Amino acid sequence: MIRFILVALTVIVFLILSIPLLLFEAVVGKISPKKRDEQCLRIVQRVFRFILVLAGVRITVKGLDNIPKDKAVLYVGNHRSYFDILTGYVTVPGLTGFVAKKEMLRYPLLSDWMNNVNCLFLDRKNMKEGLKTILTGIEKVKSGISIWIFPEGTRNRNKDVREMMEFKEGSLKIAEKSGCPVIPVALTGTAEIFENHLPFIRPSNVTIQFGAPIMIKELEPEQRKRAGAYTRGVIEEMLEKELNA
Repeated sequence: MIRFILVALTVIVFLILSIPLLLFEAVVGKISPKKRDEQCLRIVQRVFRFILVLAGVRITVKGLDNIPKDKAVLYVGNHRSYFDILTGYVTVPGLTGFVAKKEMLRYPLLSDWMNNVNCLFLDRKNMKEGLKTILTGIEKVKSGISIWIFPEGTRNRNKDVREMMEFKEGSLKIAEKSGCPVIPVALTGTAEIFENHLPFIRPSNVTIQFGAPIMIKELEPEQRKRAGAYTRGVIEEMLEKELNA
């Protein structure tokens, strides 16, 4: 329980004490939005690294060289835990925003920081608003900001990490319309930190593996038609290999 308390206190104290930082970054953003984004990302990464240390998490990163250094990408990963996001943010290079559920906008300060690190808020019940979010994601990718999405739509609670839920096909539209590479991401060990034994936080060895880029336009017609299912299959193979290694 002590780890949970320390992590919760860290988040609360940071959000409260960061109010002047948010005001400062708002001024910076009017002069240089990119500089604001870079500064906010570095701040959030430091906080996330500290939280991961408090939680006793050790991260092994594989396939980092699969991520192009000269262009933005769409990261597509399996989703098991809130700690997937922390793991992602401290390992990816360059500016990256996560696609989050619209309900996160309810939380002041937290949502402000999420906006500053290019998160997108998806309304899963409103197709028109959802389309606007996708269009915003396309513009971000075209401007050099990578986007990370979890196509399962919610956290997968299956005991076997390989048993992923169906990927929503529309979730890869950002890559399809922008022409950016899809980077499949396989995460293991994150649910063991918190979700598997609520409300306790326990140490865990987490592995995050970045797969080879997928260009949707280069897929076979049937694969391109169901790019979500194809990418799910790729991630499933990555998880299988990781667990059998």
